[in-house]
Amino acid sequence: MKKLATWVLLLATMALTAGLSGCSSNDSSLTAPGVPGAETKGAAGAAGTDIVDTAISAGSFTTLVAAVQAAGLEGALRSEGPFTVFAPTDDAFAKLPAGFVNQLLQPRNEAKLQELLLYHVVAGETFAGELRRAQFVPTLAEKYLWVRKFWNGSVKVNDARVIAADVDASNGVIHVIDTVLVPRGFALVPETPTPTGDIVETAIAAGSFNTLVAAVGAAELVGALQGDGPLTVFAPSDAAFAKLPQSLVAALLLPENKAKLQDLLLYHVVAGRVLAGDLNYYQRVPTLQGSQVTIVKWFGNVWVNTSKVTAADVLATNGVIHVIDRVLIPRGFSISTKAGSFDKDSLDALMGGTDADELPPTEFPVEYLGETR
Repeated sequence: MKKLATWVLLLATMALTAGLSGCSSNDSSLTAPGVPGAETKGAAGAAGTDIVDTAISAGSFTTLVAAVQAAGLEGALRSEGPFTVFAPTDDAFAKLPAGFVNQLLQPRNEAKLQELLLYHVVAGETFAGELRRAQFVPTLAEKYLWVRKFWNGSVKVNDARVIAADVDASNGVIHVIDTVLVPRGFALVPETPTPTGDIVETAIAAGSFNTLVAAVGAAELVGALQGDGPLTVFAPSDAAFAKLPQSLVAALLLPENKAKLQDLLLYHVVAGRVLAGDLNYYQRVPTLQGSQVTIVKWFGNVWVNTSKVTAADVLATNGVIHVIDRVLIPRGFSISTKAGSFDKDSLDALMGGTDADELPPTEFPVEYLGETR
């Protein structure tokens, strides 16, 4: 938190040279030397009070002040600055969807709360008379606001209206707005329920892994999947197993084929708890079976070999389950049944169901692989 405050103060001290110096109406500057009225300063704030105390004394920014304190930004906004703050009123916060503010104040969303609040702060002190007709302005969240000043003197920031301008403070100025500013692409961290069951219990409770659960029992792997772990399981649904010949599934469940069934199932298990957000664009991951699976994040989807993840991050007390739409077949796998012999190539062909055009590439340029998540 101290690092964040230091970063904010550093930006303010540097005054974001691209930010508040006078330039053309299409630039990112808020100041406009030479504009009539530019020298007029507001005086609505109590003399000698900083931005935080000014907001507190106004009485209409209770939610904003609580959010600033929860985000650990109070010290930064009490510093020398100067800052220009577009301050949403309590009524503005009340316009947000039900429960949004409560979610923002949860510890898991602290970084998102900081991002949202810093999106309302610009380095430097800019009064209404200094605004140009239209400009894009960089905020301390490193994202831009679209500020417009209309012929009648009214000002809009993105879709918010300035309802009181030039509230002066000792370290900057506040412009009161009627709507909370939300950066493009902003999303809260979803609430993660506390898991109550281990991997096997979670699979049973889901009701869509009956074949997998039966196979785990036949392979005598229940104890391993109920151990401390943590483990990551790529779990084929009942629909995924239904893509295999019924005779093959029945043969796999026979005692004499236990070793082959174990080989197949352990190819779906990776040591460690790996959530979807932890994945890189491309990686090869060793499984408990001994060989590797290829994992690719591609245009919003995650692929494990040629199987698509249809539901990610199903948490268990000893790991995590990612649901996949095809059974993974390791290289060298083969089995003979009354209906015939099957190997990896024939089983992949029998499962079908994946459009070749939908599959991700198998080779990537070095530059692409060098990117993170």
